Amino acid sequence: MPRNEPPTTEPATESTDDHEEQTAAVLELDGVTKEFGPEAAVEDLSLSVDEGELLTFLGPSGCGKTTTLRLIAGLTEPTSGTITIAGETVAGDGHFVAPEDRDVGLVFQNFALFPHLDVAENIAFGIDSWAKADREDRVDELLELVGLEDHREKMPSQLSGGQQQRVALARSLAPQPDVLLLDEPFSNLDIRLRVEMREEVRRILKEAGVTAISVTHDQEEALSISDRVAIINDGHLEQVGKPETVFENPESKFVASFLGRASFLTGRVRGDIVETTLDTLSTDQINGPLSAYDGARIDVLVRPDDLEATPIDESMADGHIVHRQYNGPNFVYRVELNDGGVVRCLHNHVKTFEHGQPVAVDIVADHPLAWYPVD
Repeated sequence: MPRNEPPTTEPATESTDDHEEQTAAVLELDGVTKEFGPEAAVEDLSLSVDEGELLTFLGPSGCGKTTTLRLIAGLTEPTSGTITIAGETVAGDGHFVAPEDRDVGLVFQNFALFPHLDVAENIAFGIDSWAKADREDRVDELLELVGLEDHREKMPSQLSGGQQQRVALARSLAPQPDVLLLDEPFSNLDIRLRVEMREEVRRILKEAGVTAISVTHDQEEALSISDRVAIINDGHLEQVGKPETVFENPESKFVASFLGRASFLTGRVRGDIVETTLDTLSTDQINGPLSAYDGARIDVLVRPDDLEATPIDESMADGHIVHRQYNGPNFVYRVELNDGGVVRCLHNHVKTFEHGQPVAVDIVADHPLAWYPVD
């Protein structure tokens, strides 16, 4: 995987989070398909990743994201399509480069540290052919980068989970790979440490200037660490973009449903308004032009923070509270509407409703709402 040669340049100390400013594609997938018998785990997937970018594959279990990672690493050969890394075709057109000959690093879920080697020896493992002075300089540089200068002689069993992850990351970065792959990198950490390490891993990757691909099914993780997120469903790339773009403007109902607690209000377009089961919305409150859908039914995406419930007399209620989830700072209430639909409302923890309580539900979103045609 990683190349086994000494460094020729210092790693970048600054990089940008703005995808538009990145110009050099380090990784390109063009029409990549992987079939297992009659089933396609990945189908016609095309994507490019820029230098220094952190992109995360996000999707449900079995959607094809891990298979895509294995295709990039060379652990699996595509049925069709091409994969290019740093300008070299590593798969496709009758050509296949073995994993050990690709300039790719891989961080495993379980970190896979060598228990009989200390921290410094683990980091140096992939660069054992380097000159001793170059190898020692590189280890020192990476120990400083991951903040483990005082732990170089410790064994993996003496480290916390977060420290082990830093060692695994440093070891993968040591040979200066063109692309670093992270397979569910936080899944073995407890929740508190997971949040802390997200920020730390992003800092390390950005300071190293490495191009990285991460795989996860954790939406919060993907949205919080990534420059871009690629949503995969059933082997297909549904949408790729900045985290705020895919969350606020999902291009399909699948993406909308997968990211956050999505609910849909059916409405009908009437000129410059949309009549929904709750409120009448002006087209200014809807994301994108609706002129071509005059008279048509659409589904409007609403999330808990877009809605507000208010106690009201039974005769005027839009629905009833059927469940509440306490999250510390807030409650998320599930409301069953009179028409049978279900929505969720987010409220401060000091505002409480009882099970079965009749409520009015208002749309209070301060941003344009995404919508989808009703089939």
